[in-house]
This record gives sequence, structure tokens and C-alpha cells, in this order.
Amino acid sequence: MDKLKHSVRDIGQKIRAARIKADLRLSDLAEKTGLAESSLSRIERGYTAISVTNLIQICEELSIGLDELLDVKPTPSKTRVAAHGRSTDEFEEVESTGYLWKHLVGGARFDVFNVFHLVFPRDETMKTLVSHAGQEYCYVLKGEVRFYAGDEVHHLKAGSGILIDSELPHRAERLGDAEAHMLMVVTRSGAEQLTPEWWNIARQTNQASPEAQTPKANSALSAGISARRPARRSRA
Repeated sequence: MDKLKHSVRDIGQKIRAARIKADLRLSDLAEKTGLAESSLSRIERGYTAISVTNLIQICEELSIGLDELLDVKPTPSKTRVAAHGRSTDEFEEVESTGYLWKHLVGGARFDVFNVFHLVFPRDETMKTLVSHAGQEYCYVLKGEVRFYAGDEVHHLKAGSGILIDSELPHRAERLGDAEAHMLMVVTRSGAEQLTPEWWNIARQTNQASPEAQTPKANSALSAGISARRPARRSRA
């Protein structure tokens, strides 16, 4: 538990340093993130733990990566390869809620997503809807979860998942008596503007009829190949 308290205090100090470096007052950051100024003050002083959603919002507004706040090894501006096994790191607890979370991978400044492991407690006290920029994919590892997204409600069991626009007000809660574990992948804002890759062409090809889609797909692929080939010189 001492390690957890130290981690909470260290994150708060780094947030304060990044805010000052960005020449923002506490009230400025509160307005940008939608968090109460008093809550931000407690976070910066290490008096309260921070939720995953709030951590993402703060990083976005301060233009910093999660790796700069969390006690992890220095990473490049964009992760090239990051394999990991079973993590021995302690879960962070969101104060007064019982929720636990652990950052697994991602978080460098130019990474487009972060991956978290969430644990929903048996006794829940947090019923607040949240929203933030980007997209979010949640996959239930264990137990059952009720997921609220906008006007929709989904019952997810182990092996089920959901992809949402994170700007929709959303939240999730455990169902049943057992703990629920969930893998959460969160994209940064603007990640949806990435150029489509080969799998998008393949998916579009499979969804359309062979007669209608093949010429277009071949044209798209030929255009890509031609763009990468040097032009041939004509013989005199």
C-alpha cells in the first residue's frame, strides 16, 4: 500500500509540473478537462487517486504521454515493439469507488492507443457517466458487465466486447456477485483520421460482391503498387 500511495503522489507532482510548464493555472486545466478545480488540486497534491478517464483527459490537455506520468521505463516518442507477460505491478485504486485499474501498454506521446486492465468491485459506488475524445474498445475477460453508451445499454459476458465513440456519455458496471475484469483499449483523439491500411481494402472486398468489387479492388491495389514502382523508360 505504501507503494500505491507513493505512486499517487508521484503522478500528482508530475501533473502539476506539466501544468506549470504549459503555463496553465489550475482553473485553466479544470475548464479544459471538465474536472472540478478542487479535485485537480487534490490529485496534484497526491491526496486522491485518479481514474483512467481523467488521466487520459489530463494527458490530452497537457500534450504529454501516459508514460511521462506513470512509473515506467523511458519510452520513445512512439512505441515500436512492446511485448509483456503477466504484470506484477499493483493496481491503482480510484478513491471511494473500489474500482481498480492497471496500465498495460501504449502511452508514448505519439501512440494512438492505450491498453488498460480494469477490475469492477463487488460493491460499486460510482455511477457517473464520462466522455472524452477518441474511441474506446472494451472486452470482458471475466464476469459480466452492463455497459451504458448514450441511449443504449448492453449486457456483456466474458468473451464479449463493445466499440464506442468515447464522446458519447458512457459507463460500465458489474453484474452478478463475482468480480468483473475488462480489457479497455482507448484511442487518442485524431486517431480515427489515420490512413486506411491493406486490411480495410480486404474487408471492403469481402463485403461486396465479387463482380462489383473486384475491378475496384484491383484498381486500388494496382494504384498502390504503381505508386511504389519506379517508372520504366521507353526504348527509342
